[in-house]
Amino acid sequence: MEVEISKKSHLKGVVNVPGDKSISHRAIMFGSIAVGDTVVKGFLKSEDCFSTINCMRKLGVEIEIVNDDVYVKGNGMYLNESLDVLDAGNSGTTMRLLSGILAGQKFASTITGDESLRKRPMKRIIQPLSMMGAKITAVYDNYAPLTIKGNTLKGVNYKTEVSSAQVKSCIMLASLYAQDVTTIEEPYLSRNHSELMLNYFGGNFESYDNKVICHPVEKLHGCEILVPGDISSAAYFMVAASILPDSEVLIKNVNINNTRTGIIDVLNKMGGNVEIIEEKVVNNEPVADIVVRSSHLKGIVIGGEIIPRLIDEIPVIAVAAAYADGTTVIKDADELKVKESNRIDTMVSQLKKMGADIEATNDGMVIRGKEKLYGATVDSYNDHRVAMSLSIAALKADGSTKIKNAECVNISFPDFYSVLNVL
Repeated sequence: MEVEISKKSHLKGVVNVPGDKSISHRAIMFGSIAVGDTVVKGFLKSEDCFSTINCMRKLGVEIEIVNDDVYVKGNGMYLNESLDVLDAGNSGTTMRLLSGILAGQKFASTITGDESLRKRPMKRIIQPLSMMGAKITAVYDNYAPLTIKGNTLKGVNYKTEVSSAQVKSCIMLASLYAQDVTTIEEPYLSRNHSELMLNYFGGNFESYDNKVICHPVEKLHGCEILVPGDISSAAYFMVAASILPDSEVLIKNVNINNTRTGIIDVLNKMGGNVEIIEEKVVNNEPVADIVVRSSHLKGIVIGGEIIPRLIDEIPVIAVAAAYADGTTVIKDADELKVKESNRIDTMVSQLKKMGADIEATNDGMVIRGKEKLYGATVDSYNDHRVAMSLSIAALKADGSTKIKNAECVNISFPDFYSVLNVL
């Protein structure tokens, strides 16, 4: 699908972004291994999250979808063997988190994904799971499909090489089946939805700075989860309202977990006008409305411990930087190379087509802001975050921009273009 977007004068209105993708995935998985029923309200109905549902169904879990609610009839900690290969589609979250659950089962499973997911590194979960006692075979010791033979697991002390919520959550889920305590330490704190939600389900996890201490439990308990709006989806409208003159957008009921709000910190540091109002706590997660108004952005340096807090938002931050005054340097973001696309190379090549002064570095990019970009034909490379980020760049570019392979937004935000058109 090709989408054409023309320059807009301003952006005004109220936005309800879809449910948080990370929380939607976790609610289905945790509910599946809990005792009793779990109701997930406001579930994100996207391709990635349906991959999680389909995998859990193949493992014997009864799951019913009614409008925006999902009803999960928990199997308890031990699932049923699947006669079919489990297909995670494009979802790294599905593959990596589910691998932690499969490591503690009483049977062997094979899990694979689409062409993109089969190119993403899995050694980062294979190593700790193997240390805990799981038997795993993979293509070239690093890539899916993975065959995981469940086993009696033991606790480990593990330092991750990268700050990754997927890696941490995988080990945490495996720790539920371990015979003793597991400790996980990250270079920097990654998003902590698993810690908060597993404790809400009755788990026993302690968090200290960038460490998690995982105590095995006999069972989790089903509960009701209200899924807040995804800040990663809100980020596109935050940047759009910031760069277009005379704009003001209210984004309702967004998750503002401090491990996810790097985008707000960066925009405000760039001189943005982002305000958080109507704060509350839902299922251990902080939720609020976000008001974003036009501003005059300036270039800054972005790196270090903030990177895990905004890794998914870096493509749209690059768009903000392309229209800012001065130079923005993004560093310490090697993880962008192993996402749905190499997001460093993809964003640099496509923004250059629009006239941006941008270059790739080994671990990020350097962007010298300009007052104007120009419409062009660009390609998402089937990366949903690239497609949406280029769409925001097009809103301020002279002329019109054509985005190829735009249907990939269905991975996380199926209604993105209709919501954008309403504003």
